[in-house]
Amino acid sequence: MANERPGGKRVDQPTGTETVGHEWDGIEELDTPMPRWWLWTFYITIVFALGYVIVYPAIPLLDRGTAGTFGWTSRGQLAHETGEQQKRQAPLLRAIAATPIEQLPNQPELMRAAVTGGRAAFKVNCIQCHGAGAAGSSGYPNLNDDDWLWGGDLKAIEYTIVHGARQPGDPQTHASQMPAFGHDGILQPAQIDQVASHVLSLSGKARDNAAGAQLFEQNCAVCHGAAGTGNRTVGAPNLADAIWLYGGTRQDIAEQVGNPRHGAMPAWGGRLDPVTIKMLAAYVHSLGGGEDFVEAAPQVAKADAKP
Repeated sequence: MANERPGGKRVDQPTGTETVGHEWDGIEELDTPMPRWWLWTFYITIVFALGYVIVYPAIPLLDRGTAGTFGWTSRGQLAHETGEQQKRQAPLLRAIAATPIEQLPNQPELMRAAVTGGRAAFKVNCIQCHGAGAAGSSGYPNLNDDDWLWGGDLKAIEYTIVHGARQPGDPQTHASQMPAFGHDGILQPAQIDQVASHVLSLSGKARDNAAGAQLFEQNCAVCHGAAGTGNRTVGAPNLADAIWLYGGTRQDIAEQVGNPRHGAMPAWGGRLDPVTIKMLAAYVHSLGGGEDFVEAAPQVAKADAKP
């Protein structure tokens, strides 16, 4: 029930609260005042917002935002924190820079630091091709296994990261070229199938055939070796370990023999600093397939490419 006050205001009898004048099927809405604590909270937020706009950058302009009386910016804070972190890391980075990469394993603390830094650099620069776990995919080498095209010791991996593979403008880049036996008419389709069968037989995946073995000896052994175990000097992959970059089926191998694909890797020497490259090499070496350094080994790096 509600009574009407002078001026047309209606008041709810049980609560003594004025109504707002709305009615639905006899139900009226009360004009209940907001709690005092809510109002004071609302006023405080207004005051806080005004103070924030004055003290911190808050209002966007055409080419910048208001500076704020404190002069604080998120970019400035990031630059400060980054600078502080770089100062803390500087002695360790200098030590890594001063240590020849092949000697890092003799200093476990430095090696651990290099691997940690390399892991971070790998996530920024390398996962786009090799994947987050460095397992690669079709056309991109798996860096976890022990199959190396150019060499798998620390120095060899560093060399490949610096100079890349098949990179124009870098005279020291890794360069190798496999003939297109089918595209250039060197072998006929039937002969390519015979070679593919022989290549599969090298890893026990198919029966050997005399014709394929003879063709392999005449056309392939000069680079891959008579047993198909490869030649790192010219970047010829090992064909006898059943690790393949472009697929290991008979059709995959025949396609690679007939019209081979030649992958490329960026030359990171002009993009990353020497310490970052050294740490990347340490991380890749630590993934499970890294080899011991041999002084006479060719200074070239990892891949698991197979025709």
